[in-house]
Amino acid sequence: MEKVPEIPGKKTAIVAYLTIVGALIAISMNSEPKHKFARFHTRQAFGLHIIFLAFAILNAQWGNEYGFYGLYIFYIVLWFYAFLGLLANKEQAVPVLGPYFQKWFTFIK
Repeated sequence: MEKVPEIPGKKTAIVAYLTIVGALIAISMNSEPKHKFARFHTRQAFGLHIIFLAFAILNAQWGNEYGFYGLYIFYIVLWFYAFLGLLANKEQAVPVLGPYFQKWFTFIK
């Protein structure tokens, strides 16, 4: 099996996908030195976590249990898509929302 070469910032990017706390840790990990690959994936992961938390809070207010199933499926599918792109050393944005994450979270440098 072919070994995938190590990209600078890949470990930081992996940490970002763990939880929202992992994304915050990854932001600080990428403060110095700054890696483009880590910045891209930290923005993607942070956006996924924020969208998930925001919709989970809204859904909890309305009390729709079936909405949680859809939310979890949406989150898990997009999370795996982004994480597999990370493992393949690609900067592939999450469908539909990914380009917005790159625009909205410019404070992640």
